[in-house]
Amino acid sequence: MLLGRVNGAHGIKGELKIRPYSGEPQSLLGYKCLLLTDGATSESVAWNVEQARAHKSWAVIKLAGCDNRDRAEQLYRAEVFVRADELPELDEGEFYLRELEGRAVRTVDGHVVGTITGLLAGGAQDILQVENSGQEYLIPLVPEFIVAMDADAVTVSLPPGLLEINT
Repeated sequence: MLLGRVNGAHGIKGELKIRPYSGEPQSLLGYKCLLLTDGATSESVAWNVEQARAHKSWAVIKLAGCDNRDRAEQLYRAEVFVRADELPELDEGEFYLRELEGRAVRTVDGHVVGTITGLLAGGAQDILQVENSGQEYLIPLVPEFIVAMDADAVTVSLPPGLLEINT
């Protein structure tokens, strides 16, 4: 699961300044291992975390084997991932956004809108990308619109005209 991006070195001891996509630097602090992409090959490399702390809006993380500023600067712009099995357990009613992809979307009156093909990070809220026969619908992912969720589908109650503005 994608967590953030390395935005530079912090200090001279090899620490990385990471911008968390969640906006919460604390969300990156509990992991023992992070996967960072190699900018040249896009392959992920596993790094053990030695230390992690929040600093302003950043997570400052020291990785084993990244011992100086030069090495840290080589990781600039690397994307930061964590393995799915290391994600924290969620409370009842909570879910990871990645779990929605592939589910059907239907309205409360039974109309099938389509299948969730992706998610867009919006400024105010995330947006579901829903596709049906080549037509894409963008639906804000807000609690007011979500009526129910099960393993196969998301049931929504949408304001009049929302689907029509996508055509």
